[in-house]
Amino acid sequence: MWVLFAFISAALLGVYDIFKKISLDKNAVIPVLFLNVVFCCLIFLPLLIISFVAPEWIANTMFEMPPISSSQHALLILKAAIVLSSWISAYFALKHLPITIASPIKATQPILTLLGALIIFGERLNLYQWLGVLVAIISFFLLSQSGKKEGINFAHNKWIFLMIISIIMGTVSGLYDKFIMTKIDRMNVQVWYNYYQLAIMAIILLFAWFPQRKKTTPFHWNSAIPWIAIFLVAADFFYYFALSYGSAMISIVSLVRRSSVVVSFSLGALYFKERNLKSKAIDLFLVLVGMLLIFIGSR
Repeated sequence: MWVLFAFISAALLGVYDIFKKISLDKNAVIPVLFLNVVFCCLIFLPLLIISFVAPEWIANTMFEMPPISSSQHALLILKAAIVLSSWISAYFALKHLPITIASPIKATQPILTLLGALIIFGERLNLYQWLGVLVAIISFFLLSQSGKKEGINFAHNKWIFLMIISIIMGTVSGLYDKFIMTKIDRMNVQVWYNYYQLAIMAIILLFAWFPQRKKTTPFHWNSAIPWIAIFLVAADFFYYFALSYGSAMISIVSLVRRSSVVVSFSLGALYFKERNLKSKAIDLFLVLVGMLLIFIGSR
């Protein structure tokens, strides 16, 4: 059942990526990210209020939020910082890269997650998993060749570098999620880390972006911004629901979540009318083959 929830999360995540790309078009990254977090917090505000004033209303439901300790809140503050470091890097990269390049690159994140599980949790790769890693590496190289046709040099492009930073921090976040899900219930994780993100983003907005706002890309309101939060909250809800199962494997959940690239690639190709789709589609197919091999080897 947890695999099904991971696939639902993946589909929602693909749509989230599209709205994120639309919102960032010729727009300032930091305010868009800040507003995304604001809308996420607004979605959870009624639930947070109920958990304080009438917790019995949500007791024994999937929305229950039992009290947590200060040490657990500290774990969630760290999670917020990790996620934001990944998001900020990804937002800047996605703004400047074609989504048919950015999404397949991001789709290689489960490879690092699997390797992280190998090192941290002592897991061992079997033949199928190693083949999957190899195919994914080859697909990444081929994708870099597709990028060169659009003037994107993977070795010297700072936006590619930022996407790689996002992948690394996203991997750290995924492994950390598996850890804190054994310490804190899933609703407290999803709700509270958003509010801690809001506090961190407010500081970044006021002290980093606002003084320099006239020297950078100006911010303008885009009606797609609230939809980023809506689809992100929905995607994360099913993600944490999947991880709440004792039998759930973070390497598989992370892998399935990245299948969102199929949605973002397909919709992005139609909406943004990007170039070199045939060669990119082949590269994407190899990414998915690599993931399939890892999935088969991880069953």
